Amino acid sequence: MKGYHLKIIRHGQTDANKNSAYIGLTDLPLSPLGKSELFEKLEEKDYSSVQKIYSSPLKRCIQTAEILYPDRYIHIINEIREMNFGDFEGKTSDELVNLPEFKEWLKGGLDNAPPNGESMRSVIERCYQGFDYIIRDMMAEGMTNCAVVTHSGIIMNSLSCFGLPKYKPMQLSCDFGEGFDLLATSQLWQRSDAFEITGRFPYQYENN
Repeated sequence: MKGYHLKIIRHGQTDANKNSAYIGLTDLPLSPLGKSELFEKLEEKDYSSVQKIYSSPLKRCIQTAEILYPDRYIHIINEIREMNFGDFEGKTSDELVNLPEFKEWLKGGLDNAPPNGESMRSVIERCYQGFDYIIRDMMAEGMTNCAVVTHSGIIMNSLSCFGLPKYKPMQLSCDFGEGFDLLATSQLWQRSDAFEITGRFPYQYENN
């Protein structure tokens, strides 16, 4: 059965990431450090060639895609954008720690959204739509090897929901410019809304 390989990659670092702030829809670019880290990883690790890039619409993802795959078309997928953190946007945990609404949000739950923000249920539902479009687009175009550039929270929660074998979200954390190798088949996706998590990405170069 024909397989469709996806490299799902976390964007490079921004200044807000360095400060550990909640940055969802704020459209920040990569920091100079974030760019340099990506170029270093390109030298040290094997990002493999792909046929097409699917990216979150936010600058930090598009810039990451342009650095890692400068010669490939970037298809924007709005559904894989980062979570809307509402009133917590741009703030750090230290700034929010004494707020009752922040303590309530940290309890978790699919429908427990930050004030004026987005619930995890909403995030997962739109991510499903995004992945469904990506996989069907690959099938329609006959592409078997593509990349997705998105956000850490999107990677952890989407792969926890749709990936096999099953992992908890925090087991799927990854560094900037890194992520996972996925394998989808038409039967597995259409029957079970699932894809396989086959390993970490990028690959390590083999020693000569």
